[in-house]
Amino acid sequence: MSTNTAKKPVLAWAFYDWANSAFATTVMAAFFPVFFKEYWSAGSNVEQSTLKLGLVNSLGSLVVVFLAPLLGAIADQGGTRRKFLFAFAFLGILATGCLYLVTRGDWVLAVCVYVMATIGFSGANTFYDALLVEVAREKSDYVSALGYSLGYLGGGLLFAVNVAMVLHPDAFGLADANQAVRLCFVMVAVWWALFSIPLLLWVEESPPVHKTRGWQAIPAGYRQLVETFREIRQLRMTLIFLIGYWLYIDGVDTIVRMAIDYGMSIGFETDSLLIALGITQLVGFPAAIAFGKIGERIGTRAGIFIGLTVYAMVTIWGYFIDEIWEFYVLATTVGLVQGGVQALSRSLYSRLIPRDRAAEFFGFYNMLGKFAAVIGPALMGWVGVLTGNPRFGILSIIVLFIAGGACLYFVDEEKGIAAARDIEAG
Repeated sequence: MSTNTAKKPVLAWAFYDWANSAFATTVMAAFFPVFFKEYWSAGSNVEQSTLKLGLVNSLGSLVVVFLAPLLGAIADQGGTRRKFLFAFAFLGILATGCLYLVTRGDWVLAVCVYVMATIGFSGANTFYDALLVEVAREKSDYVSALGYSLGYLGGGLLFAVNVAMVLHPDAFGLADANQAVRLCFVMVAVWWALFSIPLLLWVEESPPVHKTRGWQAIPAGYRQLVETFREIRQLRMTLIFLIGYWLYIDGVDTIVRMAIDYGMSIGFETDSLLIALGITQLVGFPAAIAFGKIGERIGTRAGIFIGLTVYAMVTIWGYFIDEIWEFYVLATTVGLVQGGVQALSRSLYSRLIPRDRAAEFFGFYNMLGKFAAVIGPALMGWVGVLTGNPRFGILSIIVLFIAGGACLYFVDEEKGIAAARDIEAG
């Protein structure tokens, strides 16, 4: 395979991160929490709206928890990872665009549409992650980091335009900020669809050794899933990693989804919080690439440990902050490590699994990640309600970073890779 031929699938794969990160940034992290609290949940108190938002995020994640491993096994059997990716992406794109139609105060409909969008986003990511083993046989740290870095850049560019629209709607010919936010949902859907095209055109997957066609892939996928539950006990290092990942990614996802809501709960202005999120995106682009290089130089586990240590300090400082400039510093700090932790975790896991069953194993990976996101936002919401102080909610997240890092400490990468290759061979 020529260098140019090899580069094209890598870039096309990475550009899907550019495409769907617009949803993660503009919708999930920024405008949905703001709109949910101020527009769709108008009249609710701060603690109750935070609890609703936490439960909404948890509900969408819970659906993916149950679907991802089985769908991954079916996709591996039929060689249909790309097809499943685009089916879920279509669901996410359609639901995101439909948020434009939800009217003021109709928080129940907003919940239903957003949950469908989240299912589409998270489900597509299961199969997107699984395609990493197809495009990056080597240098998976760098390729995984490239995806996250392009995600920060692409998502950040659209987010910058969206923030300008919301802050200055008259300059864009819009009536007010509410109309601007609703239009932003449509723009995200179009952006997501448009930049998914390179992956559709240039990324191919290797056919399975024993391809199962049509509806027969469903029972075959179920049998493979059952077999994997048995075999994963042989992959001890993979299992330990998954437990650690489940714990620490809970904290990462919770901070991503709930940071804006937390800032609003402790009294910061929405405009300032949107600027802070933009800072995270701007810093995240070069930082994710840098973490890919760090993983190659000092080891993938060591790079993850650095990120988890920073996150633990962020949660402690987050409890004490009183000024918006502190929130900006925290946003910068999170931007330095967020993409790195995500990218290096995905890269390390891709080396600890049998390549011919990547979609199924990444189904487990995303299942645990989303199951963590079931607990984290709900935990933060409940702690805020029970204590009457949202600061205790953010502080509770530190336990997950510590526990996840402790599990990661016991992962022996070389033993894990060897065990995965034994399973793959036979």
